[in-house]
Amino acid sequence: MMKKSFTLSIMLLCVAPVFAQGTIEDYRRAYGLYDKFNNDCVTGWPRDIKWEKDSHVFSYSVMTDEGRRWVRFDADSASMTRGYEGTGVKDIPTHPLSRHSFGRHHEPHWMEVDEEKETRLVPSPDGQWEAWIEGQNVVVHRTGTPYSEKQVLSQDGTLANYYSNRILWSPDSRRLMTCKLRSVEKRYVYYVESSPHDQLQPILHKQEYAKPGDELIQRLPVVFDVETGRRTVADTSLCSRQYDLGWFEWTEDSRNVIMEYNERGHKIYRVLSLDAETGSMRTVVEERAATFVNYNRMYRNYNGEHTQMVWMSERDNWTHLYLVDVGKGKIIKQITRGEWCVRRVLNVDWEAHTILFSASGVEKDEDPYFIKYYRTDFDGKNLVFLTPDKGTHQAVFSSDFTMLVDMRSTVTEAPETTLRSATDGSLLETIATADISRLKQNGWQAPEVFVAKGRDGVTDIWGIIQRPTNFDPQKKYPIIEYIYAGPGDAYTPKSFNPYNRNMMPLAELGFIVVQLDGMGTSWRGKRFEEICYKNLQDAGFPDRIAWIHAAAERYPYMDIDRVGIFGASAGGQESTTAVLLHGDFYKAAYSSCGCHDNRMDKIWWNEQWMGYPVDSAYVRSSNVFHADKLERPLMLVVGELDDNVDPASTYQLADALIRANKDFELVVLPGVHHTMGESYGEHKRFDFFTRHLLGVEPPKWNLLAP
Repeated sequence: MMKKSFTLSIMLLCVAPVFAQGTIEDYRRAYGLYDKFNNDCVTGWPRDIKWEKDSHVFSYSVMTDEGRRWVRFDADSASMTRGYEGTGVKDIPTHPLSRHSFGRHHEPHWMEVDEEKETRLVPSPDGQWEAWIEGQNVVVHRTGTPYSEKQVLSQDGTLANYYSNRILWSPDSRRLMTCKLRSVEKRYVYYVESSPHDQLQPILHKQEYAKPGDELIQRLPVVFDVETGRRTVADTSLCSRQYDLGWFEWTEDSRNVIMEYNERGHKIYRVLSLDAETGSMRTVVEERAATFVNYNRMYRNYNGEHTQMVWMSERDNWTHLYLVDVGKGKIIKQITRGEWCVRRVLNVDWEAHTILFSASGVEKDEDPYFIKYYRTDFDGKNLVFLTPDKGTHQAVFSSDFTMLVDMRSTVTEAPETTLRSATDGSLLETIATADISRLKQNGWQAPEVFVAKGRDGVTDIWGIIQRPTNFDPQKKYPIIEYIYAGPGDAYTPKSFNPYNRNMMPLAELGFIVVQLDGMGTSWRGKRFEEICYKNLQDAGFPDRIAWIHAAAERYPYMDIDRVGIFGASAGGQESTTAVLLHGDFYKAAYSSCGCHDNRMDKIWWNEQWMGYPVDSAYVRSSNVFHADKLERPLMLVVGELDDNVDPASTYQLADALIRANKDFELVVLPGVHHTMGESYGEHKRFDFFTRHLLGVEPPKWNLLAP
């Protein structure tokens, strides 16, 4: 008996290395993937495609067997000029001191709201006048006369209720329009930079940061007649609850000012027309929703006379284009229609009555997220497929919109680049076909596109499965999901990428890594999106869990009992939510820079999806509120200088977990902004999942030092 046990032990020891995962060899291979799978390992893949202005000549750079080269292609003559990198046209270099200036200086942060107070001179179209703001009031001056003869058109501007420097002249130079602004007290977020590299002592940073529920600047449009000094104040009954009022534009006849009104709470969005003579306001087009109007989709394009407008809307559940009668304020016709989404308008030709645009979901036998390019007339009846080949496309149009350079690929198929007609999509020239033989020789494994039904048992949910390069179907692999959700977009890759940093190295340690778009994300119709409304804690988890179960049923080597999840930003919030509310399925979570409580995050993202005013829905979606439910391993990561999501959001979750007597890990990255974790955090993520899903103690860091 003793002999048999000894023999069995020897056999297990011999087998163990074959099935080992999370070993030092796996780590070394994971860290070495970039060198084997970067873009330079792919030849025949044009990059940085640019058309020369007012020509049919474009240029690009491309990796060849001899090294990187630039190419200049004349589409009219089909002639090509080649050269080594560096022999083509270069950008003008910046002064070396512009990159590393001495001392510190303040540049406006992207969250800072322009108060529109800075003095600037605005000339009239005919050059006869100039206008500016002085002492919070509007001043005009006839050019060529002494400045002492300036005219002060308003007298009621104050420090808290002042006129904006965004002065807009009418085309005939008779009138100018600006807004009187009612200012509000601003909110600021403070960060301590603990370890600055240019001094010993810490630095306190102050950043403007509006959060859900905060008061916002309100605008009152005012029109002045510069000859008479007459002031016309707009009737704001149609724009009285402003999240934003902007995109001001005079009509060609100088009679009206067109603007866009985004109502607080985002349930109403209007294009308005202000009568410059009377101050009356009327609606040109209006969007309404019981949940939210996705105002990031709004697009308008006028004809020269401002009598008609092409408008984008989700009013029939799908993102489509409409022709609007501006004068009557009515929809003339729906231009595009069907169960698919217009993604972007490239050009509207008002003379030819044609539109160039990209869309997804038109062809029903393909991935509904594939982006393709189309041309249609204003009737929408003559839809021309400009990029017909299967896959997702990235097109760059010539300045006259008669030609396009098209790059087609999928996550499994290398890019093919062609020159096509923008009139009928006909193939004019094959520019290049990428060669990925070197990638394959280096062990590259393409992700698998996988489709399964969502929570309703009807809707297709699309995602990808990434396996390690040494994949062995006889092994059992824990599953890790990379998550980023929310209706701002769809996030699962659709185009070719030789090195997916978020998935490939982690898979190489002995995991199968997946990514998918559940309900509540974009480009599958508005009802698909609206799952998230006042419900960000949903994050598509019922669809995600069903999808992963379906994948594990298809592939028994996927271990459904060992599922982890990670993400950053919104994905940081969602990955923590996964172990708090779905801890029976998700067994471990890595969460970086998460907006764990939507009341703590920036105003525009959170009010868009969670609504206004702030209510109990914000509490229900808060990870802080649910902190006492944690029963699974959790690693929280935050950059101390995160200027996107307030770091206090992570600290408050940590505080709630501590008060609930929960075990977790907190990693604070000195000097780091919004991040997945950078190289240090990536290593921590590797170790975290190796330890908690593989059950293996990770190799010592010093053994992996370069």
